[in-house]
Formats: sequence, C-alpha cells, structure tokens
Amino acid sequence: MFGIGATELFVVCLVALLLFGNRLPSVMHSLGKGISEFKHGMNEITRDIEE
Repeated sequence: MFGIGATELFVVCLVALLLFGNRLPSVMHSLGKGISEFKHGMNEITRDIEE
C-alpha cells in the first residue's frame, strides 16, 4: 500500500495515537468528511467538463 511496509504503518499509527490521543476519533471523522466532500466536488467538476 503506497510503498509503506507494515512496520512503517505501525509507527505512523503509533505516532498519531500519541499526538492526538483521545481526540483521534473526532480527527478521523473530520478527515473522512473532508475526503468525502473533496470527492463530491471532483465529481461535480468532472460532470461540468463532460457537459
């Protein structure tokens, strides 16, 4: 996955857990919502270009 091995992924998750702690669920929710809105915007742009 993106050239990241299991060890590197584990380290990234550990650092995220240390930095965000109990705020991690809300941060991940906000990130997911932002990605969803970005995809929606890209779909609208693609539709406008195709028209």
